[in-house]
Amino acid sequence: MQIDTLPLTAEAFAALDADDPLRAFRDEFALPEGVIYLDGNSLGAAPKAALARAQEVVSREWATDLIKSWNTAGWFELPERLGDKLAPVIGAGAGEVLVTDATGLNVFKVLAAALALRPDRKVIVMEGSNFPTDNYMAQGLVEFLGQGHQIRFAEKDDILAAIDQDVAAVCLTHVHYKTGHILDMQGITAAAHQAGALAIWDLCHSAGAMPVDLNGARADFAVGCSYKYLNGGPGGPAFLFVARRHQGEARQPLTGWWGHKAPFAFSRDYAPAPGLARFRTGTQPILSMAVAEVGLDIFARADMALIRQKSLALTSLFIRLVDERCGSFGFGLASPRDADARGSQVALTHATGYPIMKALIAHGVIGDFRAPDILRFGFTPLYTSYMDVWNAAETLYRIMASDEWKKPVYSAVDAVT
Repeated sequence: MQIDTLPLTAEAFAALDADDPLRAFRDEFALPEGVIYLDGNSLGAAPKAALARAQEVVSREWATDLIKSWNTAGWFELPERLGDKLAPVIGAGAGEVLVTDATGLNVFKVLAAALALRPDRKVIVMEGSNFPTDNYMAQGLVEFLGQGHQIRFAEKDDILAAIDQDVAAVCLTHVHYKTGHILDMQGITAAAHQAGALAIWDLCHSAGAMPVDLNGARADFAVGCSYKYLNGGPGGPAFLFVARRHQGEARQPLTGWWGHKAPFAFSRDYAPAPGLARFRTGTQPILSMAVAEVGLDIFARADMALIRQKSLALTSLFIRLVDERCGSFGFGLASPRDADARGSQVALTHATGYPIMKALIAHGVIGDFRAPDILRFGFTPLYTSYMDVWNAAETLYRIMASDEWKKPVYSAVDAVT
């Protein structure tokens, strides 16, 4: 597939759809008629099977079997069972991943564990333009510990230079949430280890969108969410990874009863479970975890290499179309132009990006806006078609050429952008 030379015609895009080896997966998702959904990097589309699974959990496992389902339906083991299903998608082994809690909580847990493993070091390296929750949780942890830790913020090109003998942990997002640029997981992890530091990776914008190889990169810890490319549902459970080599020593501060070595002994004092189980905290949200399993089961049948190949094609073609059709309307490109250097999203910039995105959404093309000037378009290869890309670019052109986006209704700011 020669994307750089492909004719920019509807017929050529339709032909790509006809030959797409992933095209059958699209039928497994509930996609509203007349909507082009390019926001799966924020909230993945619902698998059709999710409704039936939710109904089964509520009507049979909860309403009929009641509390027996902790044993008969395997509720208590869900964090480990889902973690083992997710592990191959992110290059982890069995027993190294838990699906549990929220991303921010998991950042707090694994960062605290990493700092405890490097007690004589006081510096955390983070990307300053990182998704804010990672920065906020690190700042809160530093303040709570009160041990003189500090965060050294560095942007993409300065990260390696920021890693020295004072660094306890490097805590970074693999794919940047705004621009989509990819950090070199293997190279940065190796540099951290050479300096004696540990490496923590946030996979929220890469898990399910591209191949990830945590063990191949020798990552120490990782976190991520299920509700973006993994299609786990709004507010779906997050996950964490602890490399097996750390599991006997690493401890986390949120010592809830699910992390106890014998939770149903109900002893007074905490004693950590062996291995990964000590990173559990309290009772988990079973309904959302059961629904998240549906998305993970889809990925068990998908080829991540094909997903990445299609992702590169979708994003590259969208950039080509915007360049050709909308080049005179003041758009810039915040994402890397080099396809291999970006995740599965395209970030455009525009001085009046917010009303433009609202106009797009009103006309059936759903992306999102990130302040101050970024229009984000997420391309989810399991259900985004090539004709979606063609029609999205055409809709953007019509909105700009007709000045549709200038209507006052599109300038009213919503609570969620």
